[in-house]
Amino acid sequence: MKAFPEEVQDHIGFALYQAQIGAKHRDAKPLANLGSGVLEVVSNFDTNTYRAVYTVRFRDAVYVLHAFQKKSKRGIATPKAEIDLVRRRLKAAEQHHAAAHGKDAKL
Repeated sequence: MKAFPEEVQDHIGFALYQAQIGAKHRDAKPLANLGSGVLEVVSNFDTNTYRAVYTVRFRDAVYVLHAFQKKSKRGIATPKAEIDLVRRRLKAAEQHHAAAHGKDAKL
């Protein structure tokens, strides 16, 4: 996210802050086919689209799974390669969180 424009960093950063305090940003939407608790924030700036995907599945942590600039001009859907990466990182986050906090730390 550090490579994103400052306005985009502010927008996505505020959405992540709201997730940390248990709120949901108005621009946060569930990411299809990944189950509950996986959200995406889309930020448009200067004809470019930036996205951040995070999970709120855990009681005491918010994991940012991926942040990227969408470069494809073919529709608004998140590209399959990006979804596959999010799935892998979600699995890694679940393993990390279970190791660090125990299996009962999910919501």
